[in-house]
Amino acid sequence: MAKVELQQLKDPLVLVALGLGSGLAPKAPGTAGTVVAIPLFVLMQPLPLISYVFLTTCVFIAGIWICGYAADKLGVQDHPSIVIDEVAGYLITMIAAPAGWLWIVIGFVLFRLFDVIKPWPVSWFDKNVHGGIGIMLDDVVAGIMSLLVIQILVYFQVFT
Repeated sequence: MAKVELQQLKDPLVLVALGLGSGLAPKAPGTAGTVVAIPLFVLMQPLPLISYVFLTTCVFIAGIWICGYAADKLGVQDHPSIVIDEVAGYLITMIAAPAGWLWIVIGFVLFRLFDVIKPWPVSWFDKNVHGGIGIMLDDVVAGIMSLLVIQILVYFQVFT
C-alpha cells in the first residue's frame, strides 16, 4: 500500500479526506475516522432534523469529490487512510438518534460492525462501485443499515 507522504498532507482536501489525519492511525484507521465524526455529530445533533440531514447530505456529496481527488493524489483507489466516508456513514447512522452518550456509543458500534463485516448490500457496493462514489457508498449503506437498527431499538424502547 502506498504510504501517505507529508507533502500530500499539505493539500487541504487530502487532509479532509484523511479525517484531519485520523486516517493515518497505524491500526484501524476507519475506526479512528469514525471517532473524529463524534464531535461533529455532537455539534450537529441540536440542529433541526432538516438541517442535520441537509448538512449530512452535503458531507456525502462533497465526500464523493474529495474521495476521488484524494485517491488520485495518493495513487490508490480506496486508500485505507481515506476516512471521510466513515464520517458521512456515522452521521447517517445518527440521523434522529436520541440524545445521550449511550446512543453515540451504540451508533458507533453498529456503524463499525456493518462497515467492517460488510454484509450484503454493503459488500456489493464495496466490490462493484468505484471512484469517489464507490469509496463513499459502502459506508453510506452501512450507515443506513445502522440507522435502521437504531430506529428499531428506539421504537421498541430497548434502552429506555
